[in-house]
Amino acid sequence: MALNDWFMLIHPTIAIVIVFPTLGIVLYQAWLTRSRRLALKEGQKSAIPATSGAEHVRIGRFLSMAVVIVTLIGLADPIFSKMLMNDALQKTPFRLASLALIVILTGVSVVFLDRTNRRIWRGTFAILTGMGLGILGLQPEIYRRDFEWYASHYYFGMMAAMLMIFSLTIVQEIYRDRTQRWRKVHIILNSIATLLFFAQGFTGSRDLLEIPLSWQKPHIQQLFKQSCQTKPCTIEVKPGVMN
Repeated sequence: MALNDWFMLIHPTIAIVIVFPTLGIVLYQAWLTRSRRLALKEGQKSAIPATSGAEHVRIGRFLSMAVVIVTLIGLADPIFSKMLMNDALQKTPFRLASLALIVILTGVSVVFLDRTNRRIWRGTFAILTGMGLGILGLQPEIYRRDFEWYASHYYFGMMAAMLMIFSLTIVQEIYRDRTQRWRKVHIILNSIATLLFFAQGFTGSRDLLEIPLSWQKPHIQQLFKQSCQTKPCTIEVKPGVMN
C-alpha cells in the first residue's frame, strides 16, 4: 500500500474507533435521561442517576465535534492527495494554500462553536463551520456519487455533519426554553441523524470496496481499455471511483 492509501484509511478508522462507539453511548444516555424525566414527571422515584442528563450533553457535544472533524478529514484527504499528485505546488499553489486555510479555519470554528456561550457567536461559528465543509465538498477532487445521490456516502455524511453543527448551536437553548420546543426539535433532528449514521456505515463500507488501491488502478484501467478495444464496453466505471 502506498502512503496515500494509508491516508485514505484515517477517515474510516476514526469513524469506527471513535464516532460509532460514542454514538452508542450517547443513545444510551439519551434513553436514560428520558426515562428518568418521564418517571419524575409521573411522581415516581427513579434509580437512574441525576447525572445522566449532564453526561448525555457532555458526550453528545463530543460526538458532534467528532463527526465534524471526521467529515473534515474525509474531505481534506482526497483533495490534497489528488492535488499533490497533480503537482499543485507548482501549478496551483494559491488554490492549495486557500483550501488548506479553509480546513484550518473550519476546524478552529467548530472548536469555538463548542466553547462559546453567547448566542451571536454560536450562530457565527456555526455558519463558518458549515460554509467551510460546503466549500470543501464542492471541490472537483471529491467523489460525491452524483449519479446515485440517494445512496451517496458524501451526501449522507454532509447532512449528518450539518445536523451535528446545528445540535452544538442549540444545546444551550434547549435548557433555556421552557416550552420544550427546542428539545422536541433536538429529538427529531438527532433521530434523523442516527439513521444517517447507520446509512454511513453501509455506504462507507461499499465505497471502500469500490475504490481501488494505488497499485490496482493502472491494471484496472488497462483491462478496461482492452475490453473496449475488442468489443463494446459493458464494464461500468462509476465517475470518481477511478480518480
